[in-house]
Amino acid sequence: MPPVCALSEWIERYHDHLVSERGMSRNTVAAYMSDLKQFGAGLADRSDGPLFGAPEMRLHMARLRREGLKEASLARKQAALRMFARFLYGEGALLSDPSDLVESGHVRRKLPVVLSPSSVRRLLRAGQTVTAEGLRDRALLELLYSSGLRVSEAAALRWRDIDPQARTVTCLGKGGKERVVPVGRHALAWLDVHLARRSRGGAVRPADPVFAGRVGRPMTRFRAWQVVKEASRASGVEATPHRFRHSFATHLLAGGADLRAIQEMLGHARVTTTEIYTHVETSRLRGVYDAAHPRAKR
Repeated sequence: MPPVCALSEWIERYHDHLVSERGMSRNTVAAYMSDLKQFGAGLADRSDGPLFGAPEMRLHMARLRREGLKEASLARKQAALRMFARFLYGEGALLSDPSDLVESGHVRRKLPVVLSPSSVRRLLRAGQTVTAEGLRDRALLELLYSSGLRVSEAAALRWRDIDPQARTVTCLGKGGKERVVPVGRHALAWLDVHLARRSRGGAVRPADPVFAGRVGRPMTRFRAWQVVKEASRASGVEATPHRFRHSFATHLLAGGADLRAIQEMLGHARVTTTEIYTHVETSRLRGVYDAAHPRAKR
């Protein structure tokens, strides 16, 4: 028999489960906890009888809809609640799984904005590469496009994480999960130039940050964003770090890369997250077809 606990205690137990067993990121766990505590606030915190059921879940979601929440927020809150209900059922705290009786919320995902290869080239060549800072920024931009790393993953890299012989970089992704990602020769060449310039100021140790600020500490996520925005302004190409990541994945797919391989490189936990790039590529092919085929249009 499971321990008799109030709902608030089960929420805390679920927090530990998400962190220690599911390995979810801190931000995701915090969002789920906020959603569940919001749900719990509308219930009597009881330890006798069922904690809640499908009717309470439906009422909660209906109340959120009346408050005018956006569909994406509603879907996340509903997903958090359904996952929590399944956890409680698995722990024996609920006699049945109420999530099966609550309709799953689906949000139509927007297709990511993808840069063309020519636009990427314009971005990469936009900045100056005379100063040490300019070389650092060019190396960062090349790496973002070459590896598909999240901007926070790239900013946290140490020189020991780069293997020029294997042409790979090892990063720490969401949920503290380590992954090894291939890196192209262009990015490695710019990293080598960046390292040579850095070495003029003294020996660079393996534990030193690859992209350091003026005081030698790792570049902040905000500063990495600024580097991309500065290149965007200089080139006239609207870009964000995530557009580099989207472009990396879409260009790989267009070149014939396997979807599972792209999933591993991006560090997606589920292939369904990566599948959005197949829709992007299909959309691009549709445009090519419509423009070129004599029978495409009426």
